[in-house]
Amino acid sequence: MCGSELLSLPEGVQRVAAVLQSHEHPHMPVMLDQAARTAQQAADGLGVALGQIAKSIIFRRLSDDAAVLVITSGDRRVDQKKVEAIVGPLGRADAAFVKASTGFSIGGVAPIAHAKPCVTLMDEDLFRFDDIWAAAGHPHAVFQLTPNQLCDMTGVMESDVVEWPFADMPAGARKVLSDRSASVQAAGKSSMSPCVSVCRMEEVKDMCLGCLRTRDELRAWSTLDEDGKFVVWTAIAQRLQGRIT
Repeated sequence: MCGSELLSLPEGVQRVAAVLQSHEHPHMPVMLDQAARTAQQAADGLGVALGQIAKSIIFRRLSDDAAVLVITSGDRRVDQKKVEAIVGPLGRADAAFVKASTGFSIGGVAPIAHAKPCVTLMDEDLFRFDDIWAAAGHPHAVFQLTPNQLCDMTGVMESDVVEWPFADMPAGARKVLSDRSASVQAAGKSSMSPCVSVCRMEEVKDMCLGCLRTRDELRAWSTLDEDGKFVVWTAIAQRLQGRIT
């Protein structure tokens, strides 16, 4: 992209393009015909999976009023408690705070080229994909990159900052597993199987959507004694707490 082409872009997109050029990035911002204010709109406009859209979510840290940027996959929801465990208590960031901190308006916040330095965390689930897309400083602008390139540009490593991705866990299985878990915790030990006949693995966490056991836990189950199985049940109980209110 030459200088004259840069000058024709909105100011926010110019800032993003300048950072990309400084990193010798091979992909400059692309202006879409339709606005991409949400991850779903961006995915639809680009013809890619929702998870390939890198959302930039801004929080306001209560202790020092610093902006906290959480970059997450479009099909994931930020777990604020996980983020707070890393950076401290957070509050809501309104439109004025987002604009003052990043220089971008909500709906076009890029993960780079911010007006002020911010605390940045990145969702490890983005590494499911070879290529991802992020907002480029304007509701119509996006740019392509890899998760590793995003790490390099932001200077951060990936973290577990999203909710357990078990939206597809059958409600009936959830109820049965929750009841069994309560019984096991009350007894203090158990050889009862967590299996609820829903044998489907969630690809990111590599965990069964029926019993919430990891592949390693499933493989080891038949060799565990009652104490070992209770340890697995305790882990299941913790996972259930993350999904059931």
